[in-house]
Amino acid sequence: MAEFDLIAAIRARSRHARDDVRLGIGDDAALLQPAPGMQLVACTDTLNAGVHFPAATVPQAIGWKALAVNLSDLAAMGAEPAWALLALSLPQADAAFVEALADGLARLAAQHGVALVGGDTTRGPLGLTVTALGQVPPGQALTRGGACAGDHVLVTGTLGDAAAALVLWQAGAQVLPQTDAQRALRQRLDYPQPRVAAGLALRGLASACIDISDGLLADLEHVCTASGVGAEVELEALPLSADLRASLPLAQARGLALAGGDDYELCFTVAPARLDAAQVALRASGIAARVIGRVVAAPGVRVFDAQGAPCLPTRAGYEHFA
Repeated sequence: MAEFDLIAAIRARSRHARDDVRLGIGDDAALLQPAPGMQLVACTDTLNAGVHFPAATVPQAIGWKALAVNLSDLAAMGAEPAWALLALSLPQADAAFVEALADGLARLAAQHGVALVGGDTTRGPLGLTVTALGQVPPGQALTRGGACAGDHVLVTGTLGDAAAALVLWQAGAQVLPQTDAQRALRQRLDYPQPRVAAGLALRGLASACIDISDGLLADLEHVCTASGVGAEVELEALPLSADLRASLPLAQARGLALAGGDDYELCFTVAPARLDAAQVALRASGIAARVIGRVVAAPGVRVFDAQGAPCLPTRAGYEHFA
């Protein structure tokens, strides 16, 4: 399959009509028309086989996840997704693989009104880089830098599921999950759900926000550093799914919730006076969130058990070059 045939296959599966795409795939660059008065939000993420997804992952899931992790970044900024570009590296031109990958990406793109407007293909180790673009009204973007002492710390959804799926998969030497709970965890790993609606709902309500990609502790630390504060997390307040509890011992499940990564939930802070309004807005968006701690003046992120004793996690999160 020639390079331009690959591009044609991706293009055929990734069309989403948007009036603001003046020129899409097929030229040297795309022409896009942002809405009047809106600010542009841009992010990019690279996924490599064996690092960000197991090499045996089905191509539909690879395509989905490559876009999902970028939409999660836009969600953390309170941005509405609009456009994406895909750079794809392949060891060989495999038509069936590329078509399935494009189908997975296109399925998520359609859910969020995202148009794929360009990119690149090249020979090399399997990897994908997606650049996603969104829009936000001036002054309404969520950032990492607004948390204040006394704010509540919340997270959407549940934590640790994707990391647990990877642990179980590795322990089973690539054997497919056998229980319903394990299959549900694997779904969280392969098909993360970007919390776009939650990010939009939190505009004007959250004081700071980040998406959880490397692990709760590591990513919350980024918020604290940017805001010049610290945070205290209650171990027993961590939201754990029934599937996670059924699949791993509680202590291991909590460790993965703290530092496992790949959750792509939102971690955000809210002033006490705005907590009820934020919870109402989130419920209206169809996404639940739970208070897991509070922002404090002293720097650093600390975890406490039910008796108020400090816990010392063995790791804070994933580090690429550790």
